Amino acid sequence: MQHDATNRIDGKGLPALESRLQEDLEHLCYPGKAWVPQREGITDIVIIGGGMCGMLAWLALRTGGMHNVRVLDRSGEGREGPWLSYARMETLRSPKALTGPAYGLGPLTFQAWYRAQFGSDAWEALDKIPRPMWMDYLKWYRRVLDIPVENGVSVDRVEPEGDLLRLTLSGAQSGTVLTRKLIFATGRDGTGGPNIPDFVSGLPRHLWAHSADEIDFAALASKRVAVIGVGASAVDNAAEALEHGAAEVRHLVRRREMPTINKMMGIGSFGFTAGYAALPDEWRWRFMQYSFATQTPPPHGSTLRVSRHPNAHFHFGKATTRIETEGDSARIHFADGTSYLADFVILGTGFVIDPMARTEFGEAAGDILLWKDVYTPPPGEASRDLAHFPYLNSDFTFREREPGQAPWLGNVYCFNYGASASMGKVSGDIPGISDGAAWLARALAATLYQEDIETHWQGMQDYDTPELDGSEWEPTDLDAAAQERKGKVA
Repeated sequence: MQHDATNRIDGKGLPALESRLQEDLEHLCYPGKAWVPQREGITDIVIIGGGMCGMLAWLALRTGGMHNVRVLDRSGEGREGPWLSYARMETLRSPKALTGPAYGLGPLTFQAWYRAQFGSDAWEALDKIPRPMWMDYLKWYRRVLDIPVENGVSVDRVEPEGDLLRLTLSGAQSGTVLTRKLIFATGRDGTGGPNIPDFVSGLPRHLWAHSADEIDFAALASKRVAVIGVGASAVDNAAEALEHGAAEVRHLVRRREMPTINKMMGIGSFGFTAGYAALPDEWRWRFMQYSFATQTPPPHGSTLRVSRHPNAHFHFGKATTRIETEGDSARIHFADGTSYLADFVILGTGFVIDPMARTEFGEAAGDILLWKDVYTPPPGEASRDLAHFPYLNSDFTFREREPGQAPWLGNVYCFNYGASASMGKVSGDIPGISDGAAWLARALAATLYQEDIETHWQGMQDYDTPELDGSEWEPTDLDAAAQERKGKVA
């Protein structure tokens, strides 16, 4: 059905879009009716992370009537997530029209935000979403929904206290907080950290950096730069070095050839999003291991951003075995017996999933059940990386390795990249993130309701507001006759 062109939001500006969003929210009775019994001095839910996942989780919870929620982020306001720090791609990989964190609200999509400001012609001409513009959209998302992110606050430790969790904080007015539930909405490195290969263990820190680090690219002008890896982050960092005047950039790639096909993109659908977590372990492992083994290629535009420079070189079949200092440079040795002398090394080696790397859990991180504890893959499907993903319950919660050892882990929700092996691509990637947030909110609501069942039962019994007050009908002749017969019998 065609809409009247006069009703379109195109080019009418953000105030008009925001008015439409607020009207839609009112029609949907947002925010949802509060129903969780309050406990003095206790927060129902704390979300760690105020980026896309954390803000969307807050929206889903608030829509579902869960209002006693705090959102904490260690970064300054407007710096949440990777978009203005270690994400260095020119544009997002995801298609521009994906609804992302809109949670079923058309005016909350990036498309609506863009078209309201720049019009439909500009939208049609846009290829991919520029990375800094995506951050501008997320800033608007926070403002228009009035999401109370507490910036500059870190969670240093999580410990059980009865049936609650005690969080030790840095940067907050109170040093600790008690909460019933905790959500890790901490992005790509949310259940681990950067992958730092052993071959840089003896290399002076001024000679190398991981792609997730803050890097002074201007200092790489006229330098020989080696980039190890060929994923999206490796390619984007190589481009930054080239654009800042590096003398040359050598991509050192262990694989024999460049990965070219994003296998996950080929099977993306609502069916995969909804059905993956219900699959048996062997199928979940098979899908994810195949994706890891074939590797997601860097975007077409990002690769061209590097290869258009004559001083950029791709070297395949170069598995790094060790790196040693040579003067004030780094000598990189490869498995084939060759070597290369670089002035600086950038590790585009991605992230690892390793709960033990999360200092918030302390020694209790070792109590988290991992995929390697549950599933042994058949020959040809082994994956050390996948083996270290947490093996989650169907509601995003962690499971304890030994029953009874750390039951409090069932109050901690993994809504980040670490959930992908168990739940699929619903807790970080733009295509399925709203589905994941709805799933998370329903799971939390069900758990909170069950935990407070006695209170809700008492509330049902105590409810005494009448629907009828006796004025809705008049006695009839039949009623009078019945009363007369009843009196004679008596």
